[in-house]
Amino acid sequence: MILYHGSNAEIHDIDLSKSARGKDFGKGFYLSENEKQAKEMAVFKSLQTNSTPIVNPFEFDERVLSDTSLQIKVFKEYSLEWAEFVFKNRSNRTDTPAHDYDIVYGPIADDKVGVQIRNFMEGNINIDVFLERLKYMKGITFQYFFGTEKAIKHLKRL
Repeated sequence: MILYHGSNAEIHDIDLSKSARGKDFGKGFYLSENEKQAKEMAVFKSLQTNSTPIVNPFEFDERVLSDTSLQIKVFKEYSLEWAEFVFKNRSNRTDTPAHDYDIVYGPIADDKVGVQIRNFMEGNINIDVFLERLKYMKGITFQYFFGTEKAIKHLKRL
């Protein structure tokens, strides 16, 4: 399968040290099967840095998701478990991962997640409202997270 990474740079060699903290599934490399969603992310990033949007395609053999030598977590839909996982990762501002998964597959959270996390932490909303508000407003879109060197070895730049 082809996965896409929206960026403002050509990426040939994935460098996990350049990944940002506090993302849905933690500090790692994110891709989507949805090229349109990756293009939107590339445009968003390029507007922030006054650069050119670039969509980087990678080949990934999804049979790897059955590989028992990797720690893999799959969220097939929005759920309470998914919301708590996103909360834990979005709240983590350290370089120490909040989980030990090599690859995580699941829904993308809404772009305004930070506001919802603050509302939840301050007790303004309960976990059920938090889950509803995290759902991606453009419909459910899935993402792939590759968080370890072992995981990114399964990606081939096209």
